[in-house]
Amino acid sequence: MRRILTWLVWLCATIVFSEAVHAQSWQAIAGAQTRDKAVQALAFLPTEVWIHAGDSISWIFPTPEPHSVTFLRPGQVRPSFVAGCPGTTPDGSPFDGSACVTTGVLLLPEDPEPTATAPTYSVTFPAAGNFKFVCLIHADMTGVVHVVDASETLPQYQDFYDREAQGEQVLLLADASRLEGRRTPRNQDRGQSNDVAVGIGEIVTTTGGGSQTASLMRFLGDTIVVQVGDTVEWTSLDPSINHTVTFGAEPADPRPRSANVQLTSDGARQAVISSPTDSVNSGFLSPAPQDRAMLAQSSPGVTRFRVTFPSPGTFNYICAVHDQLGMKGKVIVHP
Repeated sequence: MRRILTWLVWLCATIVFSEAVHAQSWQAIAGAQTRDKAVQALAFLPTEVWIHAGDSISWIFPTPEPHSVTFLRPGQVRPSFVAGCPGTTPDGSPFDGSACVTTGVLLLPEDPEPTATAPTYSVTFPAAGNFKFVCLIHADMTGVVHVVDASETLPQYQDFYDREAQGEQVLLLADASRLEGRRTPRNQDRGQSNDVAVGIGEIVTTTGGGSQTASLMRFLGDTIVVQVGDTVEWTSLDPSINHTVTFGAEPADPRPRSANVQLTSDGARQAVISSPTDSVNSGFLSPAPQDRAMLAQSSPGVTRFRVTFPSPGTFNYICAVHDQLGMKGKVIVHP
């Protein structure tokens, strides 16, 4: 009997040790940027990964643009990043599709200490399955983890995913950079020059793997010179990202428009700013979300904001969402 007990203990220990040895921790990235922070790759890099049951994936968050890594239950209604699913789950949480797992909002500090490290978050996958994951902050930032049985052979390994992540990052950042030459053709066709593009971007969908967004976080025409009485129009050219045009004090919540901003009959917003000390916030300038079958049709987005300047002066403004990335502008009004 003692021999049998000893053999059973040895067998159990061998199984546990074997599982521990074979479980692997994979590395991935949430977001990337250029050195000046102007161009953001809002993407999981790589977007699609194959791992074994029992393995974990650790995502690093290397940018001051915030992201989340969120695994929702199949069919779960997507929550806001404020609510979580609800709340957040601890680093290293397991996900098998039965309960939501999310990081909350993670980002590199705006001015990190020289010794500071980017935050990370890991998820363990105890069971086989195909699991979509999303960023709750950016609607078109998704990916897929394929978890296969430990007995199956994986198609790729970490060095491949490292190279794939690097290649996707280079392409996304280059895509956003080349968009800088665009403006707002509607206004140019009318012969107007008092127009500013509020960011610009494009959505890239990878086959089977999810979506990525390449965004230029800048005002195109960030310094504009006009005359007293002129009206400047800002138009968001980003298909996915929220921006604001904010003069004066930055609001605690930039999503709603300030009380001195009015709606127009053509679906824009407008305001009058008489002094450089005035505080005016456009609220979120956002495209309409994509419609999906069996869901209510979405309302048109608000992408345009107009300001009339009846007095001379220099009027500085920011995007209250992305000013930490350097998204700032200036209107110089001459008599």
